[in-house]
Amino acid sequence: MIPEFRGIYVVSEDTHDCNGSLVLRRKKKMLQYPSADIISTVEFNNTGELLATGDKGGRVVIFQREQESKNQPHRRGEYNVYSTFQSHEPEFDYLKSLEIEEKINKIRWLPQQNAAYFLLSTNDKTVKLWKVSERDKRPEGYNLKDEEGRLRDPCTITSLRVPVLRPMDLMVEATPRRVFSNAHTYHINSISVNSDFETYMSADDLRINLWNLEITNRSFNIVDIKPTNMEELTEVITAAEFHPHHCNTFVYSSSKGTIRLCDMRSSALCDKHSKLFEEPEDPSNRSFFSEIISSISDVKFNHSGRYIMTRDYLTVKVWDLNMENRPIETYQVHDYLRSKLCSLYENDCIFDKFECVWNGSDSVIMTGSYNNFFRMFDRNTKRDVTLEASRENSKPRAILKPRKVCVGGKRRKDEISVDSLDFSKKILHTAWHPSENIIAVAATNNLYIFQDKVN
Repeated sequence: MIPEFRGIYVVSEDTHDCNGSLVLRRKKKMLQYPSADIISTVEFNNTGELLATGDKGGRVVIFQREQESKNQPHRRGEYNVYSTFQSHEPEFDYLKSLEIEEKINKIRWLPQQNAAYFLLSTNDKTVKLWKVSERDKRPEGYNLKDEEGRLRDPCTITSLRVPVLRPMDLMVEATPRRVFSNAHTYHINSISVNSDFETYMSADDLRINLWNLEITNRSFNIVDIKPTNMEELTEVITAAEFHPHHCNTFVYSSSKGTIRLCDMRSSALCDKHSKLFEEPEDPSNRSFFSEIISSISDVKFNHSGRYIMTRDYLTVKVWDLNMENRPIETYQVHDYLRSKLCSLYENDCIFDKFECVWNGSDSVIMTGSYNNFFRMFDRNTKRDVTLEASRENSKPRAILKPRKVCVGGKRRKDEISVDSLDFSKKILHTAWHPSENIIAVAATNNLYIFQDKVN
């Protein structure tokens, strides 16, 4: 069933210190914010203890979950800033006279193998592997350097010392371990870590590349849909993801609303798919906008790898890997917008790319909408709910109240008219804790974290 959520807190990415680092603080009201502060991706790590966000300014902010204490047991769900670093800088491609944005498109965590954490972050062209580690000791007692790091005069050295480690204040360091660049002609839209934890793939509009995490100067092209004549181009790749358990299997979606399942055992270049998932279009619903709204913006395997979830502009669909001709479940996210597609096309909102996520047990689906609304669908009871991420409705410990959109006729007191929706407030990026009912919702430059009221 869909849990009842209560607010934990809200953080606003709106100010920077003198070093350009991000400062997170609570604000009562915010009228303006720089575009660089808009959150562009949200991702929990495999345990849920860490939560990473990336923004349009190329920064990555990592939150760490508060440890439970006997004095304040309710603080267990809270996430505090753990580390902040600049992942990408703006670049310029002089050969193509093209500016490369620093915006973080995706973040993917690697499973933790030791005390350090590793994550992949990407902008339009370059993927970076970051190591995030803690340091609480510093070496002292060098022979050739003094305590301030200056070289000592060899003539003054009369005895040899053994350096020792002294305790110091905890410091979290983020260092780039690998930089994977110069492999994509078009903008990267997806990265996915393989279940073998040795390789990952990066997908752009026309190609998908396979990388080894240890090798930065070479990648293998596994999908290439670029036609010989670009005038014959009919579709682009919109998202891609590896199977959670089978390292040879992956899926990618297209702007035509199709999903292709590929097996790397069949051939080195997976231009020929193993399965094609596509729902026949109802001729009665055909319109000028049909192809635009059928474009898939996100694709996700469930935790077992048996089902695929896809998000297009108006719906979320669940597909069974054993049935290609139609989805087994279809959920209407905001069908009341169907009559407003013309105005949404004029203000470019129809091209917004919404993401979708599973909960830890794959029983509930979450995805975003407009007016800072986000939707949840219970797959078992078929119940759905609309919730709002806003400062007014997200006071700490307050239960989120369901919202309803009135399409026509008389509007009730607690309903909002479809004509009153604010299309500049949109929730594109969401994340669900891998095992608990804790969700993170990015609304422009605000990160909202909600927790099951039972916790």
